[in-house]
Amino acid sequence: MPATCILALIVAGCAPLQIPAPAPVTPPVSSHVPISPECRAEGWTDAAVANAASLQTLAWSPFGRAETGWEIYAPLIQQRIGTTCPPHSEGFAAALATWQRANDLGGDGVLTEPVFLTLKGELQGLREFVRFTALGQCPETPDLITAARLEEGYSGKQVWLRPKALAAYRRMVEAARAETPEIAVDPRNLTIFSGYRSPAADAARCQADGNCDGIVRARCSAHRTGLAMDIYVGQAPGYGPDSSADPNRLVMTQTPTYRWLLANAGRFGFVNYPFEPWHWEWTGEPP
Repeated sequence: MPATCILALIVAGCAPLQIPAPAPVTPPVSSHVPISPECRAEGWTDAAVANAASLQTLAWSPFGRAETGWEIYAPLIQQRIGTTCPPHSEGFAAALATWQRANDLGGDGVLTEPVFLTLKGELQGLREFVRFTALGQCPETPDLITAARLEEGYSGKQVWLRPKALAAYRRMVEAARAETPEIAVDPRNLTIFSGYRSPAADAARCQADGNCDGIVRARCSAHRTGLAMDIYVGQAPGYGPDSSADPNRLVMTQTPTYRWLLANAGRFGFVNYPFEPWHWEWTGEPP
């Protein structure tokens, strides 16, 4: 049995990540992906045209910050509605319409902000932290956390998690590397750059950024539970692995690592905060 320790951590601040220069990455543009015969569906051409038009142009704020287009969220939407068809295809529109009907949202097969917000609500409802804080409470700092191995931290960073969450993370990483050679080839993939953070550490971070209780920083963070972890899934040139800039998030959502997590992390009890491709939370115990 791995050693555990009882820690009471008060952190005044966090040292910046040392980010190696990444290799250039150019994500595919979803609307240019060829449509295979199985993704053709009679009667859904108009919806497919509408989705293709809005994919990179929709003006919206699904997470409280203005964004343009929904290409970043396309892989997530595909996974939730149960299709591999590209977002500009008739097959995607037909699958979306089926999901819409199941959620009393009509069934026109067109992705709009209200449709996405319902899907987002589904995902947020899977996060134990969200359900807990919806009651107006912030989780207490856990008494028991354990240190991950240094090679499990991004660039050898020391991180801590609750023991069962760490064990689930290890099972997930072992499976990912065994099942997907593209993940195994880069040792940075799935390493953790942030695990448990004390309330003091999060307060220092949000004060330093001048953004407390906002989209990027929060006074009551899921990281204080010891169940949340920020995992390396890739990065765009010139950005860090936790940059919330849209070009960076777009590259992340096209990587084999993120795609594998979308399809498989639930097998190990992990769910994603959809705005941050790198942020995953274990649901196997209460916050």
